[in-house]
Amino acid sequence: MGFGDLKTPAGLKVLNEFLTDKSYIEGYVPSQADNAVFDALSGAPPADLCHALRWYNHIKSYQKEKGSLPGVKKPLGQYGPAGVQDTTAAAPAAADEDDDDIDLFGSDEEEDEESKKIKEERLAAYNAKKAKKPALIAKSSILLDVKPWDDETDMAKLEECVRSIQLDGLVWGQSKLLPVGYGIKKLQIACVVEDDKVGTDQLEELITAFEDYVQSMDVAAFNKI
Repeated sequence: MGFGDLKTPAGLKVLNEFLTDKSYIEGYVPSQADNAVFDALSGAPPADLCHALRWYNHIKSYQKEKGSLPGVKKPLGQYGPAGVQDTTAAAPAAADEDDDDIDLFGSDEEEDEESKKIKEERLAAYNAKKAKKPALIAKSSILLDVKPWDDETDMAKLEECVRSIQLDGLVWGQSKLLPVGYGIKKLQIACVVEDDKVGTDQLEELITAFEDYVQSMDVAAFNKI
């Protein structure tokens, strides 16, 4: 399972093939999954493994701030081809066991006042238990490309304007400048949003409102988390 020994040519070849159509080990932004695989390497992959080398050089640029990358670092064997273990099956089973502890229907025998009382107490305990379970909040990780008007645009000021947007359910992440052409660079910035509170259309409207700096905004990657 996974990549195997990433310090061997065989392991590096598996990694290179895995990254043929992927930018990251998991999802669409750098994460702790990339750190886990990066740490397992003994150094840069050889030049003939171009996909692995491209990924290595990109993740290397994040190593000074590796602790701030999203996600939880898992064992190396859980990444790569068929390397992610399915842990979702255990959760419903546990929930079923939880609910099975409470018999809502009782036996088929004729009920008396005492059995009715017991059933009501169990039902009340069941409802209280369910009420305490926290509601899941749907979130998404978004990577935005914000383009300036020309090469004379103050990109530091542009980023300052973007980050000045504060919304309930919006958290800004890392950013970097990427070349577009003719000396022009675009701002690529990550954010995490609560789906019920913040949408990409809303972000585009707010960001392009800084019309002295921003020409346009595009969604480079969108990933549910």
